[in-house]
Amino acid sequence: MTAIEVKFDRDGLVPCIAQDADTGEVLTLAYMNEESLQMTRETGLVTYFSRSRQEIWQKGEESGNVQKVRQLRVDCDGDALVALVEPAGPACHTGERTCFFRDLETGNTPEPVTGEALAELARTIDSRLAEKPEDSYVVKLLEDPDFAGEKVMEEAEEVSRAVREETDDRVANEAADVLFHLVALIRSRGITLDEVGEVLNGRRA
Repeated sequence: MTAIEVKFDRDGLVPCIAQDADTGEVLTLAYMNEESLQMTRETGLVTYFSRSRQEIWQKGEESGNVQKVRQLRVDCDGDALVALVEPAGPACHTGERTCFFRDLETGNTPEPVTGEALAELARTIDSRLAEKPEDSYVVKLLEDPDFAGEKVMEEAEEVSRAVREETDDRVANEAADVLFHLVALIRSRGITLDEVGEVLNGRRA
């Protein structure tokens, strides 16, 4: 198949959304011109065109928070891009993980949505692993894989019983317990949700 032609606007620009390839979270929206798009393709690092400074800039060239490209996607009209990336740090110049960290109506941190739940869980578990707070249940799971494995089996039995005998609410709660303990178990082996996702994608046939 041939590459799709990108349609730049009258100013020679095309909008590009940077999206975390592992979690699906939208990180930022910026613009590319033909040269910065070519540089992105050649280097594998997201490179934008600054409309305010009228110059090309590589994301993270000063902060180190580069965005490594895993895949570039184009929309149906060919006039907008999505860069699926591996971020090396915060996407926003404020230090926030994503530029979209404020609710439009309140200006506050937005309420989490369900699609972000597993990614947030994984980040919380990783922070416990790094900080090792005293008397942390998560740290106990991470440092004792046998215990974590027993909890996964215990919670799996409970969700199975809930499906047979209990309400939908109980099923959802027990399923959440399984996922929590399963993520902790795989992280105790250094395995990420991304690696599990790659296995699942490999089974799509």
